[in-house]
Amino acid sequence: MTVENMTKLICDSISDKLGKDIAVLNIGKVSSLCDYFIIASGTSSRQVKSIADSVEDTMKKEGIEARGKEGRETQSWILLDYGDIMVHIFDEENRGFYNLEKLWKDAPYVDMEELEAIDAESLKVEM
Repeated sequence: MTVENMTKLICDSISDKLGKDIAVLNIGKVSSLCDYFIIASGTSSRQVKSIADSVEDTMKKEGIEARGKEGRETQSWILLDYGDIMVHIFDEENRGFYNLEKLWKDAPYVDMEELEAIDAESLKVEM
């Protein structure tokens, strides 16, 4: 599975739990930290936890475990580290306060349609 496929799968999992304002940043263009940041919001601590659980369950079904997890105790900002992808799930207040999009403003946004095109391209079989 490519990093782009994983990114799309994670975004779909977040959407399934009604995550808000999903943003994908191509961090690999400005840092060696990882390839992508996926940033999303939930309206309550319960929803933040539910989104994180959904992402973890989806990735486990693909045989992929998070390398690290932070923030389960407070449920206001949960970080899931999948190596090439960092998933940040915030409640609305903390997303505005930490404003990762501004902090990483030099990283280009990834259009979801672009990810879908990459995903579709990887499914093609050469003849």
